[in-house]
Amino acid sequence: MKKLFLLSLSLIGFAFTLNAQSISKNAIGLRLGDSDGLGAEVSYQHALGANNRFEGDLGWRNGNSYSAFKLTGLYQWVFPLDGSFNWYVGAGGGLASFSGKKSLDGASETALFAAGDIGIEYNFDIPLLLSLDFRPELGFGDFSNDLDFDIALSIRYQF
Repeated sequence: MKKLFLLSLSLIGFAFTLNAQSISKNAIGLRLGDSDGLGAEVSYQHALGANNRFEGDLGWRNGNSYSAFKLTGLYQWVFPLDGSFNWYVGAGGGLASFSGKKSLDGASETALFAAGDIGIEYNFDIPLLLSLDFRPELGFGDFSNDLDFDIALSIRYQF
């Protein structure tokens, strides 16, 4: 009975080590998607544990008729798929601001939004991380008061 208990405990411990993956402590790069018309975002990831992390994204645009920014924060859980492939899921939210210039009567609006995130990533042997994600966002405010979907490709340097 004692041997069976020790064997079971060893197998459970071995199974947990098989599911462990290594995510980088920090990663910074670009998230290339629509982002409500703001386009590319500067993206930063910080590991919070062995399989979870924080991601912060900042997108901005300054044109002839308007200027805008969007700040997003997400908590993500990372799970191994195969070798260097991982998949992740997350939740969070953010703040978006839009300021029209003279041609739009100087309108200025701010909105809050809730966001989800699901994606896959490939961790190269060099400090490069590529990912593809889908991010639904539900906005609250005049600037963004609907459900938007964003698909993006990200490239990040890991350190």
